Amino acid sequence: MSVRFVDVADDVLGWIENARMQRTSHALAAAGRVWLVDPIEGEGVEERIRALGEPAGVIQLLDRHERDCAAFAARFGVPLHVVPWSLPDTPFELRRVVRLRFWREVALWWPERRILVCADVLGTVPFFRAGDEPIGVHPLLRLRPPRGLRGLDVRHALVGHGEGVADGAAVERALATARQRLPRWLAGVPRIVRRGY
Repeated sequence: MSVRFVDVADDVLGWIENARMQRTSHALAAAGRVWLVDPIEGEGVEERIRALGEPAGVIQLLDRHERDCAAFAARFGVPLHVVPWSLPDTPFELRRVVRLRFWREVALWWPERRILVCADVLGTVPFFRAGDEPIGVHPLLRLRPPRGLRGLDVRHALVGHGEGVADGAAVERALATARQRLPRWLAGVPRIVRRGY
């Protein structure tokens, strides 16, 4: 699959598919170990992951984000954590997003780096955003955005659809105004449909 690399830093690597929904995956490196979050296959991805360090685990943040998680876990011989509630022996905390029979999702918070990694609760492709928002809450969560993501002092938000944003204020604003901006999101639905998102 054709991908491009995004959200690249010393300890973070993202890659995004060149397709309509722009599925995005990430690798997070700490102390020579690398965790993959909702990974998809892509040309050059494995080499870039190995350059970050020793693979330590694959984390699936959303129950329906199977993507290529199992394949990466098998290839690297590491555990696959499917919507986990804790990740001992890692620098990460997990934040509850949704826990319903048909939708289970957690977000990953890396306090030392102030990085928030989300699957579907936040996104930057047009489907998620209301008007000129740089990042938006999933439309089905706008009426009741998860409280556990508020007040984290985010430096960088990495999302499962689209490029991340290095703007914690935008993340806080998106969560705080999700409900009141729902009419603006609805007004943009025809544009979203026309663009095929």
